[in-house]
Amino acid sequence: MLGSVVVGLGIAGSVRIRDLSSSLPSGSEGKFALKGFVSRRPLEDQQGVQQITFEDALARNDIQVAFICTENISHEEHIRRFLEAGKHVCVEYPMTLSYSSAVDLCALAQQKGLVLHEEHIELLTPDFKQLKKDIVGKQLEEGNLHFTGGPLKPGFGFLSFSGIARLTWLVDLFGELSLKAATLVKDEERQYMKMTAHFLTKDQNRPLTWIEERGEGLGRAKHIHFRFDSCVLTELPAGQKEPIGLFMQDQLLFGRKLQGDVPPQELEAERNRILHCLQLADNIQRFCQNTAN
Repeated sequence: MLGSVVVGLGIAGSVRIRDLSSSLPSGSEGKFALKGFVSRRPLEDQQGVQQITFEDALARNDIQVAFICTENISHEEHIRRFLEAGKHVCVEYPMTLSYSSAVDLCALAQQKGLVLHEEHIELLTPDFKQLKKDIVGKQLEEGNLHFTGGPLKPGFGFLSFSGIARLTWLVDLFGELSLKAATLVKDEERQYMKMTAHFLTKDQNRPLTWIEERGEGLGRAKHIHFRFDSCVLTELPAGQKEPIGLFMQDQLLFGRKLQGDVPPQELEAERNRILHCLQLADNIQRFCQNTAN
């Protein structure tokens, strides 16, 4: 049993507390003993779990693992402090708001022999799993992924970072991408932002477009238009729902890493994908800022 702490008590943090307090499926590895949660606000016990201070979470010997569920802007500092304290870390995406800092943190984790796991539950959803199966053997001609949602709260970073789940979709489906152009339309008075990024696939030089659109009244939705050599997909498939929730699936993967049960080649492929997406997000942000200037 690994003593753990949840840092941050938003939606994700509350789900983490629920899952860490639940019984794991039979035969699963990496069981956790939840020792407390950390929040900026003084709170009563949450789901039977006591609040502790951030400093206690860093110092206590009975805590070996931190689950970081705070605003994106604070991820880097929290990861670094827990790694320096000798704790394994599971952090919500994005790991950081810059590629260079993510490289540094990955190197720090490796140096200390610790696991730094970035959650990507979007790759575990039934619709994505089914989509990935459906395109096997198909040759992409061109594609478009358009996400809409409400205004972003402060602390979540530039759209290419706050929306990195969509970018991760594209990279996981079609491999490494090269950025060709990016634009940002912004109306602060209306709390509206629209980022458009144009890519080419590395292997076949096929065009892919990612649009991230946020504003008042925009419903949360993903729209796809993928044209292949044999068909066109315009709707996400309805995958089969699994009995284990998304965060629990991610927790089980993290546990397997802690047990050393994930092959090194899989760990390397995942790390390369994560860093590639963060580098693309960095490049998109710079491209949009340079265009605006």
